[in-house]
Amino acid sequence: MKNIVVTGANGQLGNAFRRLSPEYPQFNFFFTDADTLDIINKEAVRSYLQANSIHLIINAAAYTAVDKAETDEVAACRINCEAVRNLSEAAAENHCKLIHISTDYVFDGTNCRPYTETDPACPVSAYGRTKLSGEAALQDNAEAVIIRTSWLYSETGNNFVRTMLRLGRERDELRVVFDQTGTPTYAGDLAKVVFAILLSAETGNFKSGIYHYSNEGVCSWYDFALKIMNLANLPCQILPVETKDYPTSAARPPYSVLNKTKIKDAYHLTIPHWEESLKAMMSRLS
Repeated sequence: MKNIVVTGANGQLGNAFRRLSPEYPQFNFFFTDADTLDIINKEAVRSYLQANSIHLIINAAAYTAVDKAETDEVAACRINCEAVRNLSEAAAENHCKLIHISTDYVFDGTNCRPYTETDPACPVSAYGRTKLSGEAALQDNAEAVIIRTSWLYSETGNNFVRTMLRLGRERDELRVVFDQTGTPTYAGDLAKVVFAILLSAETGNFKSGIYHYSNEGVCSWYDFALKIMNLANLPCQILPVETKDYPTSAARPPYSVLNKTKIKDAYHLTIPHWEESLKAMMSRLS
């Protein structure tokens, strides 16, 4: 039985791994967070991998406070870059494979077509810069899969869906930007993809490199918010606004749709549409 360690296990994606893990009894999972494994501590990482005979690392830990990172880039870099380097080096020393979650924020959003893995990265925020640095820290580890994803949400944690549901119950109207386009990603779907890669690795098909994954389809944050209110039967009116009318500390890529051809071909995936996954997730919430 292979031993798998999941970092960031108390986050959105980490909780999705916890929920789905009983469906994969062929793996022995170790769910860790900052209180049980300090991935910023290089020696702690090495000791943990050795003590538990870890075969593969799933790194779901990240500093995701996008606006706060603008004034706290050092702290963001510790988690998004330095800790990733620690995991990468320890994985190489212990002959472990590694699956790492990255972000669409490594792009500046100036494309007019979905981003491929070979498009040049050019982050416009501190968060994006630190995540791109984390990717670079993995490049020397030949046994690493990097998955860039976008607009992640789930039943737990702080995310757009839960925020819209809360505000939609409290207010009569909300202003949401309509000139930022991307694709929502349900954490449960992303977790299933990671598990599919685990199963593929068992047959010797672990293809290292960078991949893009989100749900299918395209929308703006405004469209996303409208769908949330409709599914929740909330009367809150959603009003479209431009990004310039909703200033934030960190710049967001105006277009961050990801091309998923590479991961679909490599791991034979069928990806659900974002509306389908949102409906299923909200049914579970209710």
